[in-house]
This record gives sequence, C-alpha cells and structure tokens, in this order.
Amino acid sequence: MAQAPRIIVYTGKGGVGKTSVAAATAALAAKRGKRTLVLSTDIAHSLADSFDRALGAEPVEIAPNLWGQESDVYYNVQKYWGTIQSYVTSVFAWRGLDAVVAQEMTVLPGMDELASLLWIGEHYEQARYDLIVVDAAPTGETLRLLSLPEAGEWWLEHIFPIQRAAMRVAGPIVRRVTGMPTPSDAVFTAGEELFHRLERLHDILTDPEHSSIRLVLNLEKMVVKEAQRTFTYFHLFGYPTDLVVVNRVLPAGAGAFLEQWKELQERYLPLVEESFAPVPIRTVPLFEREVVGLAMLERVGDALFADADPTAFFYKGRPYRVERHDGELILSLQLPFATKEQLSIDRNADELVVQVGSWRRNLILPRALVTAETRAAQFEGDTLRIHFAAPASAEGR
Repeated sequence: MAQAPRIIVYTGKGGVGKTSVAAATAALAAKRGKRTLVLSTDIAHSLADSFDRALGAEPVEIAPNLWGQESDVYYNVQKYWGTIQSYVTSVFAWRGLDAVVAQEMTVLPGMDELASLLWIGEHYEQARYDLIVVDAAPTGETLRLLSLPEAGEWWLEHIFPIQRAAMRVAGPIVRRVTGMPTPSDAVFTAGEELFHRLERLHDILTDPEHSSIRLVLNLEKMVVKEAQRTFTYFHLFGYPTDLVVVNRVLPAGAGAFLEQWKELQERYLPLVEESFAPVPIRTVPLFEREVVGLAMLERVGDALFADADPTAFFYKGRPYRVERHDGELILSLQLPFATKEQLSIDRNADELVVQVGSWRRNLILPRALVTAETRAAQFEGDTLRIHFAAPASAEGR
C-alpha cells in the first residue's frame, strides 16, 4: 500500500508572497526526489504566473517529479456537484430562466474554493504523490474554508436527516400543487457524500502526522498582526502550524533609500520570533529580481530551507488536551494572541462553544467529558483551561 502523502498548506495575507514560497517549496522537494504536486485553492490563481507556464484543472507536469494544478470552477462543479447542480438548474428553469442562464446561476459563491479543498482529499486518498503543497487563499478566506468541514459535520448530524425525511413526506405534495421540482433521494445522497468528504478532509488536515499549516508574512505591522490572529484561529480549529516564513527580508547594504524599511524590519523580526515561539521562523531575502520561473523558485527554496528537508515537520504541538488533576478533568486549549476580553464560552450537552472575537468553534467534547459537570474556566497566558468534574468511572481509576 502506498504511503500517505505529506500535506503542507501555505497561507498568509494577500500580497506577502505565499504563492512564491509554496511554489519554491514544491520545486525544491521535487528537485530532491519527492513526487510533488502544488495545488492552488485561491480563486485568484497566480500559481501559473509563478512558474511562468500554463496550468489546468487537472495536474500538469512542470518538471521531473513536479506537477501543478489550478482548479476550474465549472470543471469542479461538474466533478463534485453534478447531481445537485442538475436539480438546482431545474428549479431555476421552472422559474422561467433561460437554460444557459439557469446553469450559470448554479455556480454559487465559494463553490470553487470548496471544490479545491476536496481535490486535496482526493489526491491524498490516491497517494500518487509524496508531497502535496497547497497555495491557499489569503488567511481570512482560508480560515472560513477550513471551518467548513466542521460546520458540515454538524449540519449532517443535526439538520440533514430532518430535511431528508421531511422532503420524502412533503415532496410529492409540493410537486403536485406547485409543479416545482423537488430534490430526489439521489440529490440528498450526493449532499451526504459531500458532507462525508468534508469530514474526511477535516480528519486529514488536522492529522499532525501528515499535515501542517505554514504562515507566510512580511515584516510590516498590519501583516504581523493578521498573522498572529490567524495563528490563534488555526489553534482554535485544531489545525497544526509547524513553520512561520518571513518573506522579503531586506539584505544588509540595501541602500539609503531603503534604510528606514531595513530598520523597521530589524525591530519586527525579534517580535515575530518571540510571538510565534515555539514554532520556528525561517526567512527569505528580497531578491534583486522578480521571483518568476523554476530557476528563481529554486533559489527561493534554497534560501528558505538550505540543507533542511522542506517536507519535515519543524514543530509538532497539540492544540488542546484533556488531563486528570485533583479529582477533575481539565481541557486545555492553546489560544496564542487571544485576550480574555475576546473569549466567550458556552456549553450545550456534548458541545463546547468557544468564541474568540468573531470566530467560533463548536468543540465536540471527548466521551469522558460528555456527562461531566462544567465547574470553571481560566485563561492564563495563552491557554484556556476548562475544569470538569470527573465522572465516577474516571475518579475511581
């Protein structure tokens, strides 16, 4: 059986050079003998521009051991939403829209990015590559998309069965009275399969033995702040971060015109190193020319990793854990850069709702905590600790 591929997801604020860093990582790994795919999940693709060659909706060979892919929304919809699209098209057509316009309307916002994520799961399961490098969308969009698998799991468990059962009963009546097409069981089956794909994808991307997120940033105040927030949210949703890449660092002797920028970067770099610890920091210099084409990307890769393995895990940490202490079970969740004022915690049966600012995560509690009483919560340093009364079975161990 083929070994499961390593997955590295690069993200960062728009304009920091994450595409170049992702492409450079892929190029270096391929040069060192790894069968590597680099995949763009950003709707505003620039991966082809980085390699200075055309890419397509399926993987295209760029160099020995190296393939690139930029997904296409219409191709993706047909591949992953064929049955659902046919139903939605029939509804629009029933409302009097032209058939071509009706089909265009079925391409809903977010479908392209979501289907790109599903490609990751497909490539992972097929195991044709040793390494899958993902050039993800800017951080806010990436966070929204990475939270979808968990939201889909909740919908599948709580809402989807009710909708399916209701449509079986009411569907024939609605069709007779209004003439409106109603979803067949095949549509619900397709939707269920989609949710299960999302669930599997979530398991893959949160697996610290195969996957990790890497943040790319520049040494500018707004970029650093956004990277800190993103780092918190990745921890909130359980996605492991193993490396922070500081891109376009000005070299010594940059000249008088850039002297103030150089001084600014020298002030921010220690802050970045301190803030993201223990996750390591690696830097990429600002080159004398545009980073386009395989040769320049290999230069970036060499500068970033030198003799290190670009596919290695540079840090492994646990975003949350459950421990027993003094007759209690304590759930600890790391939330770096969060403040007590930003935190809100609520519990509903087996779900723990943790909100940091505008981002919310529904944590499904471990089995040992489902029947346990919530006693208290503390936020110290960067760690949220929630205390539960240990169930009788746990206390006796």
